[in-house]
Amino acid sequence: MVVKRIDILICFGSGCIGAGAGAIKEKLLEVLKEKDIINEVNIIETGCMGPCDYGPVMMVYPEGVFYRKVSVNDIEEIVEEHFIKGRPVKRLMIEEKEGMIAESIKNIPFYQKQIKVALENCGYLDPESIEEYIALGGYEAFGKILTENNSQEVIENVKKSGLRGRGGGGFPTYLKWELTKKNNRTPKYLICNGDEGDPGAFMDRSLLEGDPHRVLEGMMIAAYAIGAEKGFFYIRAEYPLAIKRILKAIEQAKEMSLLGENIFGTDFSFDLEVRSGAGAFVCGEETALIASIEGKRGEPNPKPPYPSDYGLWGMPTVVNNVETLANLPTILLKGPDWFASFGTEKSKGTKVFALTGDVVNTGLVEVPMGISLRELIYDVGGGLIQGKKLKAVQLGGPSGGCLTSDHLDVKIDYESLREKGSMMGSGGVIVISDSNCMVNIAKFFLEFSVEESCGKCVPCRVGLKQMHEILEKITNGDGEEKDLEALQSLGEMICKMSLCGLGQTAPNPVLSTIRYFKKEYEEHIKNQCCPTKVCLPLFYFLIDKETCIGCSLCAKKCPVNCITGSREQKYFIEQPDCVKCGTCMEVCPVNAITKISGIPFEVKELKAKKKKEEELLFL
Repeated sequence: MVVKRIDILICFGSGCIGAGAGAIKEKLLEVLKEKDIINEVNIIETGCMGPCDYGPVMMVYPEGVFYRKVSVNDIEEIVEEHFIKGRPVKRLMIEEKEGMIAESIKNIPFYQKQIKVALENCGYLDPESIEEYIALGGYEAFGKILTENNSQEVIENVKKSGLRGRGGGGFPTYLKWELTKKNNRTPKYLICNGDEGDPGAFMDRSLLEGDPHRVLEGMMIAAYAIGAEKGFFYIRAEYPLAIKRILKAIEQAKEMSLLGENIFGTDFSFDLEVRSGAGAFVCGEETALIASIEGKRGEPNPKPPYPSDYGLWGMPTVVNNVETLANLPTILLKGPDWFASFGTEKSKGTKVFALTGDVVNTGLVEVPMGISLRELIYDVGGGLIQGKKLKAVQLGGPSGGCLTSDHLDVKIDYESLREKGSMMGSGGVIVISDSNCMVNIAKFFLEFSVEESCGKCVPCRVGLKQMHEILEKITNGDGEEKDLEALQSLGEMICKMSLCGLGQTAPNPVLSTIRYFKKEYEEHIKNQCCPTKVCLPLFYFLIDKETCIGCSLCAKKCPVNCITGSREQKYFIEQPDCVKCGTCMEVCPVNAITKISGIPFEVKELKAKKKKEEELLFL
């Protein structure tokens, strides 16, 4: 038996590890030993490959076969059929189009419109091997600029590329560098902001886990450009794998003299430390992040002064996002014109997004700036799950806004999104189907911002809480028409008067949903009902006595014993005691229980009585 040389790439990003990638590797090693072909197979643990919904995933070379949702039970079949007999297991492969199998990764629709720059190596190399990174051209850009270019030439190239900060603000990268370089005070510091905290976002985590040396090289390039000799990785403690791999990358770079004194025999020296954050969302803001590194409470400071003038320990400092830094090696190797050839006039290059929600292909994607929402959701994302209809798209995390299905042809760039009441943010994209309540979604994001507010400034600390209380009223069925006006005015005031980016953008989910889904708010307020039957107080379960067969299953399974009756009298739900768990509806064998939008009469009476008692008590 002759087996040709095979390379197996198994995704060992956090998502696939959680889905069982470790057990799959163990089983693979076991079967390869049994079949006596272990010496013909090279197994590589890679970072995130992208399509997280298909995890655990693995690729087999030289064919480039992509296997999805691999389980331990599939391994023997893969080894026997593919590795020994040369017949890939088609049932584990992805469809290219209906009825046709994508025989290599190049044919998978998920990748068709993607252009990988920051994610160029993610999923293709061992993130813990500096040798593999160097073999793929790693540290070539750093070596080139260090020996052939002065720092100003590097800044000019980044300026020409049009690279803007990928952390959310979109500030021109070269301008931060230039302002810091021109400052004559030393020492100067460089910080990599890896404090990604948006719900559903995992772009920076995946980059740090999947290609740590790329981010490290980006930091070296930036440090050389601004004249910094000391740098810091600031990574949230919830990313233990990212921290582990960055620490290993730093250690390997030092062993090869790529970090430390007189790098490449030049007079440039640079060293790095890793600091882990405690998971405060506000520390994504650069001045709060700097305070945290200094050992202080993570709170933002007014600007000016900007970090380029007064940053870490009062010295000139640049804070760049993980993705921003990951773009630099390719920009300086392939040239700024190449990078600027992608995107729009004011938003150049590509952008990494975490595509989540009610979409078929959830995962990590990198697409050119200027791609439309329609292409991202339907071409890359594969459309909505289970035949659902698109209702909204939430971009920019808790600071972003919700757009509607009418905005599918809007270009994804900084200016176009801001014009429509949303924002790029760090790259979170949540696809929302018509089964979701937009008032409830606005409340969810606002609740996150209330909890994450550092409390330093009154507009954010008090204003956001007031907005959340109004949304609680509305989703409880106690809303008034004046509440919409109050939400609007409060939101606009908080945006204008808050100290930092958290407060200045936190009202966006509420303001954008009022703008595009006002009728849904009015339904909650005027009719006391949730059209999608999501808000607990605004729907109830009703037993149809004509259909009910008196089997008592609903009563037996009810966790709060709020269903009474008998076979003869049929069953009845005591509405004030119902906790809306839906168990009764699930167990009913004849579908006699339905979900009704609104507030049941008995509950309305109780609420009216309670309100009257409170008024009398107040008097």
